[in-house]
Amino acid sequence: MTSLSNIDLFVVILYAIGIFGLAQYVSRDKAGHTKDTSDYFLASKSLPWWAIGASLIAANISAEQIVGMSGSGYAIGLAIASYEWMAAITLLIVGKWFLPIFLKNEIYTMPQFLEQRFGPTIRTVMAIFWLALYIFVNLTSILWLGSIAVTQVAGVNQDVALVGLGAFALLYQLRGGLKAVALTDIVQVTLLVFGGLVISYLTLSEIGGDAGVLGGFTRLTTELPEKFDMILSQDNPFYKDLPGLSVLIGGMWIANLSYWGFNQYIIQRALAAKNLSEAQKGVVFAAFLKLLMPVIIVLPGIAAVLLAPDLAKPDQAYPTMMRMLPVGLLGLVFAALVAAIIASMASKINSIATIFTLDLYAKMKGVESQALDASGDAVLTAGHEKQLVRVGRIAAVVATIAAILTARPLLGSLDQAFQYIQEFSGFVTPGITVIFLLGLFWPRATEAGALVGAVASVVLSFVFWFPADWGGVAALNAVPFMNRMMIVFFASLALAVIVSLARPAHADSNRIQMQGVSFRTTTSFNIAAVIIVLILIALYATWW
Repeated sequence: MTSLSNIDLFVVILYAIGIFGLAQYVSRDKAGHTKDTSDYFLASKSLPWWAIGASLIAANISAEQIVGMSGSGYAIGLAIASYEWMAAITLLIVGKWFLPIFLKNEIYTMPQFLEQRFGPTIRTVMAIFWLALYIFVNLTSILWLGSIAVTQVAGVNQDVALVGLGAFALLYQLRGGLKAVALTDIVQVTLLVFGGLVISYLTLSEIGGDAGVLGGFTRLTTELPEKFDMILSQDNPFYKDLPGLSVLIGGMWIANLSYWGFNQYIIQRALAAKNLSEAQKGVVFAAFLKLLMPVIIVLPGIAAVLLAPDLAKPDQAYPTMMRMLPVGLLGLVFAALVAAIIASMASKINSIATIFTLDLYAKMKGVESQALDASGDAVLTAGHEKQLVRVGRIAAVVATIAAILTARPLLGSLDQAFQYIQEFSGFVTPGITVIFLLGLFWPRATEAGALVGAVASVVLSFVFWFPADWGGVAALNAVPFMNRMMIVFFASLALAVIVSLARPAHADSNRIQMQGVSFRTTTSFNIAAVIIVLILIALYATWW
């Protein structure tokens, strides 16, 4: 544990003041205008492509990615980068096939889509699922891993760091909502990428000595060849985390489609786009940034194997590498890490508020915001709109406090928190992927089938996960969680299809319009997609 110098501390404080001030500036209302739900939860549906792409990455790349994935790089190696590289292709799929349907039907929350496609019950059930997942898995993990980094680098008490990070992220977006988050994320991502490249450059230079960065990378690949296997063999001690070819053709697709296509705090940025074209440009921009992320995140973790071989926990790798930076630069890179933590936390807090307010509170009260009602029937007074925004802010405060209080009990004893996130997200992601794919592309799917698919995902995942000393379940518990997700996905899919065929729905239960939806994409989108695929083929061919 160390502490920041006065110069580093000045840099961090300057960043905090600057980004908070910018968030408040873009949150300001025009004269005579009061924020309604469209303004607060959807940035007035005015986001340009660069804000969408940057905000997608800022929402995604946080402490769980930087600290957690770097820790997995330290323990496992480059194979963990598949989470980043496979996401690039997933973003292209989302842009080409999912967004046209969502935007044509004016979908603004994922539970709202489920109600329009299936019915009201599944909207409520899945809204509660998502709230639990976002608060007790996503938000807590960002807080916990972020507090580890702050403690390791700045010498701050970890409980103080937990409260400080949570409070700053809450206040940062409380006034402006999604607009404050998205329009400041281009600054956050720029700082994140720059800071990450700096730490990778300096760690490789330290390893390479007179041979420089290239020599450092060559030394890494020569002395640690096992850390550069993209597809792990069955005798690898971490095969259970990344089970060989399942990374390319199995369960990771289920996790990625659920995360990038049907995850409120991610997809909300694209749904707030000016139009479909801007949304598609934004996801392409984000896909290119995903290709770069392993250089920023995973490489420092692998470098730490040579520079700090005796770490107590893998998750200490990135903070330890940060402490090697010179005065001033440490403050800048630390500010970049804090930027990622705050941006991602603010995104999740805003999405928690969005789901609670629009999918639970508003429905319970029998009101639907005019801005968010696809039918256009609801007409709310300014007072109603103001009340919904107020409820959203209260929900944000409550969710943040809950995450602060539960972070240590849930994550305090784990070595690799990134694997905790994947493990428990995997309880619901097979079911989420099933019901959305059926809802988007199979007209005969029904609400009863969707509910059975969602519940089956959780129940079957629990059976697979239950500790090995529980009688005959030992063999199931040994199945890698990525393979478990694939098995649970197909089982849930089969059950959802069977129930849908056995209990057909009324003809008017599906209110999703496919007429006028076009899956054609622009030439620039297609060219970018080909470039991304070719880069990925080259990467996997090199490090197979």
